[in-house]
Amino acid sequence: MAHFCAVNAKTVKEAVSLLILTWLIALPPEFAGAQSLSDDIQQLVMDYQKLAQEKKILTDMYTGYKIVSQGYDQIKSIARGNFTLHQGFLNALLAVSPAVRNYYKVISIINNEAELVKEYQSAQHYFQSGGHFTAAELSYFSTLYGNLLNGSLQNLDELEAVMTTGTLRMSDAERLGTIDRIDGDMTTRLGLLRAFNNDAAIQAGQRGIEQNDAAAMLSLYGINQ
Repeated sequence: MAHFCAVNAKTVKEAVSLLILTWLIALPPEFAGAQSLSDDIQQLVMDYQKLAQEKKILTDMYTGYKIVSQGYDQIKSIARGNFTLHQGFLNALLAVSPAVRNYYKVISIINNEAELVKEYQSAQHYFQSGGHFTAAELSYFSTLYGNLLNGSLQNLDELEAVMTTGTLRMSDAERLGTIDRIDGDMTTRLGLLRAFNNDAAIQAGQRGIEQNDAAAMLSLYGINQ
């Protein structure tokens, strides 16, 4: 209702101004003063209309500014919220859950490492002290054992990183997948070590038999070594 009244008042005001202007323009020429007054009133009406247009432009500009400002604040608020959610997600990836800590393959990896070290040390001592292999062969054995051992130690370093809170940004699925891969590699390394030690032990036994047979033959013929 108030808006309607304001519009009507404005319309009436403009109509009155127009009637006055029309009346003054219609006066005879001898009324020079009236003509001058008519020109002044006409200029005032034009100035008023121009001012009203400029006011409308400023009002529209201010409205647009408010819309842009509110939109920017809203976007900024959303961005901050997304950053908080994103940061929370990343922090969660740094934490190691019980499901990962209690994964049975972690124990399997550690046990395989212990077995690899024990069996490597035992086999190396046996082959070096048995006298069945040359120095070049023993050097090859040491290189092979060193490669297997170094790879297993790297696996343990990676396992430690996966199992330590705050070290790697990984989901539980990624951590479990990494543990599976490490376990598979450790199992393969232990299998290679055992296969090599078994072949080397067979070869050492054959060489021992050959050496014993040769010694027996020399002894039979009374030949001292």
